Amino acid sequence: MKVLFATYPMAFHTPGGGEIQLLAYEKHLPLHGVDVTLFDAWRPRFLEHDLVHFFSCVGGSVHLCHFVKQLGLPLVVSSSLWVTEETRHLYPCEEIRHQFTLADRVIANSIVECETLTRVFNLPREKFVSVLNGVDDIFFEPVPETLFRSAFNIAGSFVLNVGNIEPRKNQLALIRAMKALPGLRLVLVGHDRDPVYAAACREEGDDQVVFLGPIAHDNPLLRSAYAACDVFCLPSTLETPGLAGLEAFATGARIAITEVGSTREYFGRASNVEFLSPDSLPSIVEAITRARTASRGAALAGADSRHGLSWRAITRSLADTYSSLLTGQ
Repeated sequence: MKVLFATYPMAFHTPGGGEIQLLAYEKHLPLHGVDVTLFDAWRPRFLEHDLVHFFSCVGGSVHLCHFVKQLGLPLVVSSSLWVTEETRHLYPCEEIRHQFTLADRVIANSIVECETLTRVFNLPREKFVSVLNGVDDIFFEPVPETLFRSAFNIAGSFVLNVGNIEPRKNQLALIRAMKALPGLRLVLVGHDRDPVYAAACREEGDDQVVFLGPIAHDNPLLRSAYAACDVFCLPSTLETPGLAGLEAFATGARIAITEVGSTREYFGRASNVEFLSPDSLPSIVEAITRARTASRGAALAGADSRHGLSWRAITRSLADTYSSLLTGQ
């Protein structure tokens, strides 16, 4: 089976969770008999593939999806989208609905996301398939916290946030909430995806806040940061559920994470995870404070089938989705 992966042109300018997911699929799907090619605009080779998988619903994505269907190829779309009846006015919903209508299958990262998209866009439930987000095997391998602390001269207790700096990740609210916790530093790791928002974050921050910029996903320093932090906090306005959150969870970190999106479906029973309301500074403060009193979770073993977080395990269900689409079963 040959599958062509495509996404919007700017995606890898400031890569985030969606781009990490795409590359993880590319790496692990061959283990399940799927040959993946990354789209090359100068040599597209659409007709050399059995189907096309497009990642994202960013504006304009519908045009490539429409072209794929004109060629007669099956189309799979990864939504990476949390939209509700209350927030649909913030999105180009007619265009997204058109894109979903073109798709033979829409891949969402949770059951609740599938059901929400079905309801909001008034489309058949069977069009949507849940394929969980996963974690690279390297995050099951312990890395000492001293590696991160020494590299960046970080001493004492700190709250860690990993994610592109942009409004959806809500770092500005986190910076403001941290003022109520003066004994803790805040360390932000990520690209400036929205330069204006990032500038506002830097203006609001003071000596309590450290901006480190991006750390490569496969760099041991990132795993060491998860091990070193007092609490990993992801106060996003929504998450599905956030790859950084899953990575922190795999290392056993204490976590304070948004309740909006599919996070409860992934972390609902974990003793080292506290949920927060992203539009409430007191809620962010309280979640961080509660998380600090919890014990660190046990670092998960890569072969732990109870959690099934490994990309190796998760991509099996995606390969099965491709097969069922091609065979009509």
